[in-house]
Order: sequence, then structure tokens, then C-alpha cells
Amino acid sequence: MSDPVYRRVVIKLSGEYLAGQQGFGIDQPTVDRVADDLIAARKLGTEVAVVIGGGNIVRGVEVSARGVSRPTGDTMGMLATMMNCLALEAAIERKGTPARTLSAFVMPEISELFTRTAAHKYLAEGRIVLLGGGTGNPFFTTDTTAVLRAAEIGAQAVLKATNVDGVYSADPKKDPAATRFDRLTHSQAIEGGYKVMDATAFALARETSLPIIVFSIAEPGSIGAILRGVGHGTIVAG
Repeated sequence: MSDPVYRRVVIKLSGEYLAGQQGFGIDQPTVDRVADDLIAARKLGTEVAVVIGGGNIVRGVEVSARGVSRPTGDTMGMLATMMNCLALEAAIERKGTPARTLSAFVMPEISELFTRTAAHKYLAEGRIVLLGGGTGNPFFTTDTTAVLRAAEIGAQAVLKATNVDGVYSADPKKDPAATRFDRLTHSQAIEGGYKVMDATAFALARETSLPIIVFSIAEPGSIGAILRGVGHGTIVAG
């Protein structure tokens, strides 16, 4: 088995994916499958941190559109990410691999507070680290959180796990003429307005020289394939 390309990564998972076919909430078989992929990635020798969205439970932007203030709606969404982290942490540990959830919020009865020191410690111990609560601030997405945390903990790349196998010129599910990119610069991703990540995340990745690899999580083992350098995805770098 080849050595991993990256020794420390932040993997960004969408909350919607954890809902599985039911479309809402947490689908346990899906969570278990993701846990298996993360454990396999860790066994390659890569230190793995994970940022999860909360859209399977609450999307702050949608709540705000119905009359709740944006800061309150975003806070609800950040709390939803904590639920997803705890569900995934439990699945990982049930399978015999140590994991630890760190939160952007102070909630000692539920989770330890995120600090760079704590993240470094648990990653070095071989734990899979779940980073919940977004940035702890409204108006920032979990995509931006993933890049921010990657820069903070010295990760070598952000792996954006989606429902498509890379960045396309348009939504491939709606436009059969959409073309897929093998590689883009951060600036090209921002200027192209590609919706796979928000512009703030791409801009921060450019500022911190962090590559982003966009790939499909649908196939089991896809995370490990990306880490071994044989996966199918789009590299956004440089």
C-alpha cells in the first residue's frame, strides 16, 4: 500500500449527506459507512480532522429567511453540526477507533473546547478529531470553517467530500453539457463562481496556500483513494 500523499488533513463533510435517502436527520447506516471510510483513512497513517455541516438538521440561512435573525439562525445551524459530530464520534468509537469532538462553543458537559493545542494532542495520539460548532461566529459557513481549522492546525490539505466527483462548470445534474475540471487555481475558482464551496473559503485557502481537493463521497473508500493519490477529483491549488 502506498504512503499517503498528505500526513494531516481536514475532511469537510456535508450534513445533508448524513441524512442518507431519508432526506432529513441522521441515517445510521450512512453514518457507519462514513465512519468506516474515516477509520480506513486514519489507518493509512494520515492524521484526520473532520468538519461537518448541519444542513440535515438545520440550515441557518433557511431559518433566517423565515423571520429568525441571521445570527440566531446561524447559531442554530452551528449547534446542528455538534449533533452530527457526536453521532459520528459515537460510530467511530463503536468500531474501536478513538475519536474526540472539539467544539467552537463552551459546553463542558458535552464537548471539550476547540484549541489548537487540544487538536494537536488528539491528532498525535491517533484519534480522529471532529470539529463542531463551525467557527463559533455567524455569517461563516462550515466550508470556511474547514479551511480555517486546517490553517490553524497545520493541515496539508482540505478534502471536500461532496455528491459529485469534482468541480464542474455548471451543475452536472441539471446541465448535461457541464464540463469537469481536473485542476483550478483558487483565483479561478473564485472568479468562476463555482458553488462547490463559498468564495470566502476559497479566498482563505488562497491566503494560506492550502490545496482543496473536491471529490465524491458516494463510493466507499473514496477518502483513502484521495489520500493515496489515486482518487478522482478536482484539485484547487496555487
